[in-house]
Amino acid sequence: MGRVLVTEKLAQAGLDLMAEAGHEVDVRLGLSPDELVVAIAGAHALVIRSATTVTAEVLAAGTDLVVVGRAGIGLDNVDVPAATERGVMVVNAPQSNILSAAEQAMALLLAQARNVPQAHAALVAGKWERSKWEGVELYGKTLGVIGLGRVGALVAQRALAFGMHLVAYDPFVSADRARHMGVELMGLDQLMGESDFVTIHLPKNAETLGLVDAELLAKAKPGLRLINTARGGIVDEDALADAVRSGHVQGAGLDVFAKEPTTESPLFELPSVVVAPHLGASTAEAQDKAGVTIAEQVILALAGDFVPFAVNVAAGDVSETVRPFMGLAEQLGRIFSCLNDGLPAAVEIEYQGGLAGAGTGILTLSVLKGVFAAGTAEPVSYVNAPQLASERGLEVRETSTTTAHDYVNLITLRGGEHSVAGTLTGPRTEPRLVMMDDHTVEVPPAPHMVVVRNDDRAGMIGAVGTVLGDAGVSISSMAVGPSASGNTALMVLSTDRLVPGDTLDRLRGTAGISDVHTVEA
Repeated sequence: MGRVLVTEKLAQAGLDLMAEAGHEVDVRLGLSPDELVVAIAGAHALVIRSATTVTAEVLAAGTDLVVVGRAGIGLDNVDVPAATERGVMVVNAPQSNILSAAEQAMALLLAQARNVPQAHAALVAGKWERSKWEGVELYGKTLGVIGLGRVGALVAQRALAFGMHLVAYDPFVSADRARHMGVELMGLDQLMGESDFVTIHLPKNAETLGLVDAELLAKAKPGLRLINTARGGIVDEDALADAVRSGHVQGAGLDVFAKEPTTESPLFELPSVVVAPHLGASTAEAQDKAGVTIAEQVILALAGDFVPFAVNVAAGDVSETVRPFMGLAEQLGRIFSCLNDGLPAAVEIEYQGGLAGAGTGILTLSVLKGVFAAGTAEPVSYVNAPQLASERGLEVRETSTTTAHDYVNLITLRGGEHSVAGTLTGPRTEPRLVMMDDHTVEVPPAPHMVVVRNDDRAGMIGAVGTVLGDAGVSISSMAVGPSASGNTALMVLSTDRLVPGDTLDRLRGTAGISDVHTVEA
């Protein structure tokens, strides 16, 4: 039996569960970082929520640690790579609050449609204002769901019961799965133009930050009502406030904000906007589920059993041949997803060389982690990646051959209209992209990359460099690969920062350029 250190308030049911399993449950709330380093000594498990930061220093001090459990979804406060390197399992409770979050979205949807908070405030202030707060019915209206993950799917299911017509934008969901859900998939601009209500259920990352901006809101159907219970920052709050003031957007319901906690926002001054202080997971049931779920995961981990919500694997469980390629495989998955602008029907993964006989299952899981990294609000793990592939309709095919023509080891991904391949090179075994869309290139993967397909003629490199230079974007590295026919070429560039949207539009409008994609880590 082990000692479980609990540093934040946890549902009593979860504490009781671990104690009944025979573990010593040591609850110490409010520890400082220095105090945590001391307290972790001798602990076999650490259970936290969002306030405790588990650094490499903490993990180094926890020499007996087997598992770190986060009673919730996010893992920004845990150094997962450091835990993996030390063989410490990290687990979370990814499904504990999805129902509560979906119900919060529906609550704001109804409150926005019927002006419930505004009417309540007026009445308790002594004003009987029936005509002022006239609302609209949900029945027959079009609801646009941006993000059809677990929460988005639950909202869609509930909206169907209200008789709403459902459309959705999610590049990571197949058309077949959407049809089974009673949802019509479409592009983001079209969704904004056809929807009476829009609800957002996306992760917050480089691709989604500021997604709903002034430009997108200008494309909205007049009278749109917008709901965001996902993450602050996905919606540009100043742009939304301007759109509401102008009357183009009728109103909004927000549970999340770019800066939290906050008591100031231009949206707070607008009578047609309903707000809440990030209450999506704030239900007794969600807190109980998180506590019980994480207790169950910790008990399984300490017993050496299969842990369904593990987000990493102990490095020692992977062969020495395969382990160095895990990061590369995940990067290839991310690049592949960005090239396809979402999810193709299938992905073919080929392993060549010494990798072929070294147990590549973990590499396939790494590829899937990368593929889904930008497409789901919950952390993608080695455990849930296959489930996500099944739920989203992605067929995964693996092939292996011990014959490698140009490299000792090579990983190649193909699907949709795109392909990418990579390997490790040099004495430091550094990752290299060596093929993209069947063009030979050699460039290290980077956090910010731009892939340009262009006519194979003089001046194209200079044209791309000029556009990026005018935007103040520096090129860190670049590779150019001509096609076999010689008619087109592919440029793969690493940049020092995210390329602005208007700069990408300018690139796409440059003569001789046929396609531009961005890749963000």
